[in-house]
Amino acid sequence: MDPADKQYRLLIGGEWVEGELGSVAVVNPATEAVVGHAPEASVAQSNAAAAAARAAFGSWSRTPAAERARLLGAVASRLAERAEALVPLIIAETGATAQVGSRMQVPVAIERFQRYAAAAAKDLSIPLPPQPVRATPLAPGGLIGALARRQPVGPVAAMSPYNFPLVNMAGKVAPALAVGCTVVMKPAAQDPLAVIELAEIFDEVGFPPGVVNLITSADPAPAAALTTTPDIDMVSFTGSTGVGQAIYAAGATTMKRLLLELGGKGAAVVLEDADLPAAVGALASTWGFHSGQICTAPTRAVVHASRHDELVEALLGASARLTIGDPTDMATVVGPVISATQRDRIESYIAAGEAEGATVALDGRRPAGLDTGFYVGPTLLTGCEASMSPVREEIFGPVITVVPFEGDDDVAAAIANSTSFGLYDYVFSADTARAFALSNQLRSGNVGINTAQRNHETPFGGFKMSGVGRDGGEFGLHAYTEMQSVVWPG
Repeated sequence: MDPADKQYRLLIGGEWVEGELGSVAVVNPATEAVVGHAPEASVAQSNAAAAAARAAFGSWSRTPAAERARLLGAVASRLAERAEALVPLIIAETGATAQVGSRMQVPVAIERFQRYAAAAAKDLSIPLPPQPVRATPLAPGGLIGALARRQPVGPVAAMSPYNFPLVNMAGKVAPALAVGCTVVMKPAAQDPLAVIELAEIFDEVGFPPGVVNLITSADPAPAAALTTTPDIDMVSFTGSTGVGQAIYAAGATTMKRLLLELGGKGAAVVLEDADLPAAVGALASTWGFHSGQICTAPTRAVVHASRHDELVEALLGASARLTIGDPTDMATVVGPVISATQRDRIESYIAAGEAEGATVALDGRRPAGLDTGFYVGPTLLTGCEASMSPVREEIFGPVITVVPFEGDDDVAAAIANSTSFGLYDYVFSADTARAFALSNQLRSGNVGINTAQRNHETPFGGFKMSGVGRDGGEFGLHAYTEMQSVVWPG
């Protein structure tokens, strides 16, 4: 069915219901046409979804691991069956290019469900050596055995961002469900349709009522309700630091467990002995990978002054090879950003950099021939200083700032650490031992040495204002559990 003709609903306690506040149009960022209409949940419906997750938690947490694994595997299989229809939907609602949509959206979501289906039966307990304990007024002495085991944290509110709605949601709910948690899914308001399709798959393959719930809303109030209700024990959120701060504060009264993956301002430290093509390839991903709408993007080139001009020239050359335009065309590398609001925000940072003294060596504002859609082309600001606003603040768009430095590696590290963010940094040097030593100085949750590639089994998260907690690989299982200590007499 054409998404424009489909009536999307909320999933609450196993029932598909219409949004009590009507529906909201989802707009294609490339064409500005309506892709479909998402239901608008009320606060009461949000609370009902949380209550349903709470009611289902006891039985789901006791469901045999083999059954949880079977259901998660069935989701992966059904996603694969529906990939041909889901990829165009994701491209339409996110503005992702055909290359990103077909390779990095649905296939990675499938991999994540497969990964955690296989992990559902894994025993996460940690056996501890017996400890001799003297008698106390509390109990007789003896050799006391112990075990540290992981219990599911409880009902989880999973809130995904607009850049990778399906993949990010899969990375939250798959490990949460695998360890025995129940979930309320709340996708970003800009592009929730693929996540609603995912909820349909959960229902189709036979997840019990209330184990997986879904609300969507453009109004922040229903999402905010999930951060305060006692029926939710944990909030897993990926998005802006500002919203993360609000969630942190709102969850305090009910001691919410938190997994917050927030903003980033990645520094690519390019030392004087760096392999320049490798550094340029990584930096250019800020332009060519989802139009810079990636929290891990290397948006700051912190380059030794001796390589500054060479790096800028190479980046300008790389930009000329990046086709901007229709995201459905496989030749397109740079598509639109998510909305007119985000386009205007990006343009305001470019203007601010210019006003603060940076040189706009490559200006991507309002690309020629693209009068429809929310486009910003590759942009390069050179001659920057660490104090400039486009260098310090997250732009979330195809903008690279170049900050030259002179001196030793400590100077480069100080510049890299000078923002309030610390999600993902990079070091480029022919001397890998030197790069490894420098990585230890970076206040960042992740560091890539001579590569922008990821290892998805590593713990992922940020230092400073980039968030709280870690997921990824087995750490994703740990994220949705609480430690419980059990002791007994030997």
